Amino acid sequence: MSKADIAVVGLAVMGENLILNMESKGFTVACYNRTVEKVDNFINGRAKGKNIIGCHSPEEMVKNLKIPRRVMIMVKAGKAVDAVIEQVLPLLDDGDIIIDGGNSHFPDTIRRTKHVEDNGKLYIGTGVSGGEEGALLGPSMMPGGSPDAWPHVKTIFQAICAKTDKGEPCCDWVGENGSGHFVKMVHNGIEYGDMQMICETYQMMKEGLDMSNEEMHEVFAEWNKGELNSYLIEITRDILGYKDQDGNYVIDLILDTAGQKGTGKWTAIAALDLGQPLTLIGEAVFARCLSALKEKRVAASKVLSGPGKKFSGNKKTFINSLRKALYASKIVSYAQGYQLMRAAAAEYNWNLNYGGVALMWRGGCIIRSAFLGRIKKAFDKNPDIDNLLLDEFFKRAVEKAQTSWRRVVTTAVKLGIPIPAISAALAYYDGYRHERLPANLLQGQRDYFGAHTYERVDKPRGEFFHTNWTGRGGTTAASTYTV
Repeated sequence: MSKADIAVVGLAVMGENLILNMESKGFTVACYNRTVEKVDNFINGRAKGKNIIGCHSPEEMVKNLKIPRRVMIMVKAGKAVDAVIEQVLPLLDDGDIIIDGGNSHFPDTIRRTKHVEDNGKLYIGTGVSGGEEGALLGPSMMPGGSPDAWPHVKTIFQAICAKTDKGEPCCDWVGENGSGHFVKMVHNGIEYGDMQMICETYQMMKEGLDMSNEEMHEVFAEWNKGELNSYLIEITRDILGYKDQDGNYVIDLILDTAGQKGTGKWTAIAALDLGQPLTLIGEAVFARCLSALKEKRVAASKVLSGPGKKFSGNKKTFINSLRKALYASKIVSYAQGYQLMRAAAAEYNWNLNYGGVALMWRGGCIIRSAFLGRIKKAFDKNPDIDNLLLDEFFKRAVEKAQTSWRRVVTTAVKLGIPIPAISAALAYYDGYRHERLPANLLQGQRDYFGAHTYERVDKPRGEFFHTNWTGRGGTTAASTYTV
């Protein structure tokens, strides 16, 4: 067997499936796992008879690679990635490439890129989305890191990634150092938001409208034919219609406590660090945290009361309002996500292609949807657009949905049904469209108790003033703080 085009370290589900994907596209792949028994089981099992080279040591793996050597790490994010890098780095020559395809936190990728480059090698941190099926059949891939590495992996990555309906690869170069993993993190944050909003819509249908699983299944099936067409709407349709061997709806048997791996939390923390109002995704993360308090919620439900009202309007009309509210909130979610990416690009000196990011998300990933084509068009038309809500298409879409959106939020409040993400989306929209917010009073409060100063509407920006509100404070002011 000839030398391998690329090596993959880590034979968990994602690693194995990526290897099989690469081999199916004509590439020879070397593989290594710390527990070498896994290598033998893979070679004698799923990889049997294929152009896949099993290796029992990092040295053997490196010897089996074409130059420049390409080593892709598919192990658990964190210390394990650093351990593999330190194991492999001394075995490589200058110009060889290390690739991290796990869910690494972007600051780690910034650090690792510098470390590997300082040692004469090249580094790529790539987001890979789509789960095990995507890894096998075509994921969305978001590579960033050492720009000189991209030409050496482009052919492989664009061969194995998902494709749009027009055959465009859902993978392109994102930018420098940690940008690929940052974009993947934002993808996951938007995924949190989308899932939470769909769940809130489900609860409004189930608890507010007293709809059956079959009725909800039919509604989501219909919605998937329109502007909400997406992977998450599609699987929601399937989940609501699925019965076990005893004829029970599985959805009703699932405990209502949500898990999370941390990428949504990372997105919210990054937004706070960069001073960006990522309110919807923040609420989605907190909703999962609240769901985890199951026993406490059960106890609270016995002592805390709500309105206890029943829905009294036209059910069909309200379902249509739910669709419009979900769509408008989804627009806000992406607008916030793109604002965060723009702020990060400015902070870390990344040159991000925002339309290209939307294209990468068109297929293979969890948030893939028809909607993303509109985002790409918006950035193709105006690459410098400050907020997606200002694009003519999205502006009109939100205006058309606005009455329904407000009806859904007010109805939820009246019925006592929590919809934190959808209501946060509306609050953001109302805040963003307001020329004047009450932060003038907030700044007055800060100056009163802490002499933090304020700017004035009748003076140039950047001039700061302090008032001696009590007559006892003197003229000394604290340092200013601007988000």
